[in-house]
Amino acid sequence: MSVALKKDNREPVRIQLKKNDQVKVIAGRDKGKTGRVLNVDKEKGRILIEHVNMVKKHTKKNPAKQIAGGIAEMEASIAVSNAMIVCPKCGPVRIAHHVTEVAGKSHRSRVCRKCGQALDKKA
Repeated sequence: MSVALKKDNREPVRIQLKKNDQVKVIAGRDKGKTGRVLNVDKEKGRILIEHVNMVKKHTKKNPAKQIAGGIAEMEASIAVSNAMIVCPKCGPVRIAHHVTEVAGKSHRSRVCRKCGQALDKKA
């Protein structure tokens, strides 16, 4: 008797958060904490936030990679639905998109739904 392995056929979630965004956790064990987004996994719909959802990981000593063995603390990912982007004026807000057309090209930017302030950093 062979058992067919179940494949995860979910569609990737459309994530509006980006790396280095300041976010606030709105649900779960770390509700209320704020931090910077370190990694975004679009396929799984999860994000990694600095100093949020800390877990202990048992590591084996590996002198070749300068890894000391023992119990290490690291961040684990949380679902993207449990975090909201933080607007500098308003606090945690939803994201709207503003489209501007310059010289025939359209540029889409993320803005705050409450005050309309741009959430994308101009680098």
